[in-house]
Amino acid sequence: MLPLSDGLPARRFPLVTVLLIAANVAVFVLYELPHVNAAVYHAGFYPCTVNGTCRGPEPWQVSWLTAMFTHAGWDHLLGNMLFLAIFGKNVEDAFGRARYLGFYLAGGFAASMTQAAVTLIYGTAGATRVPSVGASGAIAAVLGAFFVLYPHARIKSLLLIFIVRIPAWVYLGMWFLYQLVNAHYAIVTPGTGGGVAFSAHVGGFAFGLIVTALLTGAGRVEANAPQRPALGAL
Repeated sequence: MLPLSDGLPARRFPLVTVLLIAANVAVFVLYELPHVNAAVYHAGFYPCTVNGTCRGPEPWQVSWLTAMFTHAGWDHLLGNMLFLAIFGKNVEDAFGRARYLGFYLAGGFAASMTQAAVTLIYGTAGATRVPSVGASGAIAAVLGAFFVLYPHARIKSLLLIFIVRIPAWVYLGMWFLYQLVNAHYAIVTPGTGGGVAFSAHVGGFAFGLIVTALLTGAGRVEANAPQRPALGAL
């Protein structure tokens, strides 16, 4: 199901979300397109660099960040940016710009470390040397935050040729379950997964959910719109 809208207007312009999208697009167009394979090789995150069983073009302390702004193709980039544009604006509104940026980067780090840990423990030696790229781990953290903050928002989605509206807790719950099942399958059947870092998605979402729940409970983060539609509203 392709998300089209969350139906929640932001209170202010989502500056950080727009800048993150612009940075991802700029890196792809200006840095990757001229030499895609070389860019992925140099900017990718290699799990084996974490435990020192290999040396990557950059140390893992750098590559986890560069990999967040690198994508494997137009479809990879545009899919990630669509999710970030739809769900990021309201999470930024709730967190505030500075805290949201820190949360986004921390979510990307948590996702990368989750993927590295799973690959190092359960993957083959060859799998630990495959670079991972993409903003999806950080965006998964944003989705986890949205799940906590706006569970009853209606996600307008394209299902085949039909437009449907699904509660956010259902939409994102199904998304997370899909990632979790595929992450498990990739562990028990090495070599599957189609190159998708499902464990990173699981780690990012779990990070976003837990951190947002803690911040909400402490009164540091608050949803910026009503959670339930008014009586009589459609």
